[in-house]
Amino acid sequence: MQSLLSIIKIKSMKSVPKQDKNCSLQIRDCGIADYREILQMQQLLRTKRQQNEIPNTVLIVEHPAVITLGARQSYNRLLVDRKDLAQKHIDVVEVRRGGGTTAHNPGQLVFYPILDLQKTDLGINKYIRGLEATGAELLQQLNVHSTRRKGAPGLWVGERKIASIGVRVSKFITYHGMAINIQNDLSIFDYIVPCGLDNVEMTSVLKETGKEHTMNRIKQLLAELLTERFSSDEK
Repeated sequence: MQSLLSIIKIKSMKSVPKQDKNCSLQIRDCGIADYREILQMQQLLRTKRQQNEIPNTVLIVEHPAVITLGARQSYNRLLVDRKDLAQKHIDVVEVRRGGGTTAHNPGQLVFYPILDLQKTDLGINKYIRGLEATGAELLQQLNVHSTRRKGAPGLWVGERKIASIGVRVSKFITYHGMAINIQNDLSIFDYIVPCGLDNVEMTSVLKETGKEHTMNRIKQLLAELLTERFSSDEK
């Protein structure tokens, strides 16, 4: 585990005292990190959380260009050949999470909570609503009003989608998470049918407001919101 942490140079944004590890939330900023490395890290942290070796933890990260395919095969729809994507240096990764095809690239904020739902008194539906609420609060601070849509997890600005959710829960432990478009290159979504939904236009904070932001500031805002919502005593 230490070698993987050192590779992507994780730094802690919120320290958790050892004697209080089960009643707080540890947030780790992974910078810009390869999707496959972060996936491996999630799996390792999930095991450690199941064994109560770590507190509830959230990884915050930006990824190099990558397209991920979810567990629902009918929702996985690429519009170009994988060879063409490889030539454009866009990785394609199949993962066992909810939802369908989505894409990540720098300027998009992604966060992966590793939470024990059983000890935080959250059911899966309440947890997903919590992710959406956290994203909506962050976007509101950036002067973007977003809404939920029944049957389509994530966040929307009118008819345009600005955030996507794909989660998995194993033995009450969550992994995978949410991606919010801040100021990333939206052309990557031209290669897929986002979340398997036809005629969906993707948008971002930059596209909606015309304003760029410092990603470190956005991460700090998100960390504060996550702490408010998901940091609590064990049940």
